[in-house]
This record gives sequence, structure tokens and C-alpha cells, in this order.
Amino acid sequence: MAVQLEFTVEPFDPGAPGPHVKAAEDAARAAGGKVAVGPFGTVVTGELGDVSDAVGNVVRAAMAAGAVRITLQVSTGDGDGG
Repeated sequence: MAVQLEFTVEPFDPGAPGPHVKAAEDAARAAGGKVAVGPFGTVVTGELGDVSDAVGNVVRAAMAAGAVRITLQVSTGDGDGG
């Protein structure tokens, strides 16, 4: 099943992602799936197993690097509910 994970890591400083944001992005890439970094968050698309692994990896890496909040959303398909 194809799923999409979207996450935002705080503290958030547009244009200057801190080490906690970069750590989360690196963790998402390591789990597999396609990673797209946007101006306000990061999207990972892939199979359920890869994206599920990415959730745990992102949370652990971001918190270890200084994140104070991580907002996550997981959707099926392309993220529009379909």
C-alpha cells in the first residue's frame, strides 16, 4: 500500500533549518521512500513498511538533535484521501 508521511519539526526557522530538521530529513531518507523537502515541511512517499519505519526514525533523530515538537500526518495514496 502506498502511503505519504508529512512532517514538520520545530523550532522552525524558514530558510535556515537547524540540525534537528536536517537530522529528521536524513532519517527519513535512510528509511527508504521518496523524500521531498518543502518550505514548511517534508513529505515522504513510499510503501507502508518504509514509511512506518521513517516515522520512528524521524522522531528519534529529531528529538536527539534538539527538536521540541514534531507534527506528523500519514495518509494513503497521494495524500488527498484517495
